[in-house]
Amino acid sequence: MSETAQGLLFIVSAPSGAGKTSLLKALLVRDASLNLSVSHTTRAARPGERDGVDYHFVSMDVFQRMRDADAFLEWAQVFDNAYGTAEANVRAQLDQGRDVILEIDWQGARQVRARLPEAIAIFIVPPSVEALRERLSGRGQDSVEVIERRMRDARADITHYDEYDYLIVNDVFDDALDELAAVTAAERLRTSVKLPRLPERLRRLLAGRG
Repeated sequence: MSETAQGLLFIVSAPSGAGKTSLLKALLVRDASLNLSVSHTTRAARPGERDGVDYHFVSMDVFQRMRDADAFLEWAQVFDNAYGTAEANVRAQLDQGRDVILEIDWQGARQVRARLPEAIAIFIVPPSVEALRERLSGRGQDSVEVIERRMRDARADITHYDEYDYLIVNDVFDDALDELAAVTAAERLRTSVKLPRLPERLRRLLAGRG
């Protein structure tokens, strides 16, 4: 009986201003075999957002019922809205051999790894405090107080970098993208991961049969 190729689960986290979302968008363009998990949220869809593509938009009642049924790998309340990653969706993709990326914060990463300790965790940081401040204030629309609050939040998030398997510094965007792609490629080349994905004839060769 042949082995079932199980997908890999990647967690990608970063403080606000590190460029995580832009890096992931570029990575998904480069590697179409990676799948970004679509979260559930209770917030209203913004112009241009599509249900099931950007988020699964649900009511608070539906979200609470899912939460009470322990249906989320991780979830969080952010101000007036709730966000969560449905466990069934992620496990279904992994069981089909698909590699999945979760774009979540360090608190969500802790929850996921408590359930799926084999998840591969990647943390992205800006190159300096000065670069972080420049990126957070780049829009030119926020007050000094808002920028300082975002700086405090980001620096607090950064203190959790050592809970992750990989650390990427997003200084030069293309270099950081190459490093992110290198992590996913290296993890796929592990013998325990690669072997079940090989054609049967090649597995027979490695096993000394045929």
